Amino acid sequence: MKLLVVLPRVPYPLEKGDKLRAYHHLKHLSAHFEIVLCAMTDEEVHPDAISELQPFCKSIHIFRLTKPVILLNLVKAIFSGIPFQAGYFYSHSIQRKIDRVIREEQPDHIFCQLLRVAGYVSHQPIPKTLDYQDVFSMGIRRRIPRVSWYLRPIFRLEYQRLKRYERELFELFDNKVIISAPDRKLIPHPRHAEIHIIPNGVDHDFFRPIDKPKAYDLVFIGNMGYPPNVNAAEYLVNEILPLVHHEMPSATVLLAGATPDKRVQDLASSHVTVTGWVDDIRNCYAQARIFVAPMQIGTGLQNKLLEAMSMRLPCITSSLANSALCAQDGTEILVAEKPADYAKHILDLLKDTDYAGKIAAAGYDFVIKNYNWKNATDEMARVMMGKTILE
Repeated sequence: MKLLVVLPRVPYPLEKGDKLRAYHHLKHLSAHFEIVLCAMTDEEVHPDAISELQPFCKSIHIFRLTKPVILLNLVKAIFSGIPFQAGYFYSHSIQRKIDRVIREEQPDHIFCQLLRVAGYVSHQPIPKTLDYQDVFSMGIRRRIPRVSWYLRPIFRLEYQRLKRYERELFELFDNKVIISAPDRKLIPHPRHAEIHIIPNGVDHDFFRPIDKPKAYDLVFIGNMGYPPNVNAAEYLVNEILPLVHHEMPSATVLLAGATPDKRVQDLASSHVTVTGWVDDIRNCYAQARIFVAPMQIGTGLQNKLLEAMSMRLPCITSSLANSALCAQDGTEILVAEKPADYAKHILDLLKDTDYAGKIAAAGYDFVIKNYNWKNATDEMARVMMGKTILE
């Protein structure tokens, strides 16, 4: 079967969650399909991107979104009623190019990652699968109280548009998939139970335990330009770390990940290191004693937690993040709600290495058993080929 894959980003390098998911989907779907890839980009393509993706694809088509085009797209979105996140990526000239690819390639199935680019193929009379991945509407809703007052009307408008768009797209795609059960329940459609749960995985051969000297007590990793990660980094440094310092003044934090927002850069101090992009993120995990992901907003499954657990780090997170992960609180992971709860967990782990080792080992066993890219993507292939039943 020939599969047309439409992505909002070129899935390399793997510094963002949607790129990571798309890359591993391409890698493992290529065992089942002949893949034709169409990907948007609003930045220069990495020089190694094509060579990294070619082993999985019959052909690769990359469409550039320039700043003037994006600005025009956003203006059009104001009047069209579609969400700004969809309007940002939609271009009539790219639409014509994708239509031409479809006419020439005659795919048997279309796979679309995220509602951002769903408009390019939603009208096609070809069997289609949409990966919602996360519930964008809920992600925006959770950010409304935290944005500046003058942005709140825009965020409220985007929330309403996203909620409507998520509901409309449900009817336009034959199959729908999403990362987690909690996210599935939040999709604003009465038949959301029909959505297949396809979790993320971990490359366990890559993210494996590495023995390195511990230069930091705590580490938080992610795309540091992504608002939920910016919020979590500030929460860790400004709310949690001072409580830890009351009892352990020397405790240090590493904030690692691409494109750090100025708010993250401003957190740097004698006790807080901000790295920006690193060539091998595993070194950042391996140099720390504890992984802390105090997620307060956002949706979906946190790849950073999967990677940290796969590298055998004891992990602390919020109930919001663990609702998608589904690790056992107190044995496989530690869950906290308030800064004082986080601080207590951190101090307990730093003071008792045996306890930290038990949490790390149980978390490692949990993620090895439950999160595997091949198994998850093979299930999605069965969904697209009509060979599966709902959970």
